[in-house]
Amino acid sequence: MTSKQRAYLRGLSNKIEAIFQVGKNGVNDNLIKQLDDALEARELIKITVLETAPESAKNLSFKIAERTNSFVVQVIGNKITLFRQKKKNSKIELP
Repeated sequence: MTSKQRAYLRGLSNKIEAIFQVGKNGVNDNLIKQLDDALEARELIKITVLETAPESAKNLSFKIAERTNSFVVQVIGNKITLFRQKKKNSKIELP
């Protein structure tokens, strides 16, 4: 993913709210399944990492991205933004 594409996605992500939270249980199979489904439906999602999480948002972002085959768009504070383009009927066209 190029920096231009990442910047475009960051602009789109400003308008969306976080739909998931990672807490004291960290990243488990149930969370990964839900994130996978959300990425398939929305392509661009935002996650909040709570203070009780076992790891930092940056570390969690790479683990989640690897397990969901998605890209980390940005990590700011305790917010993670992920992107995975649909194979068919993609709503987000990258520049």
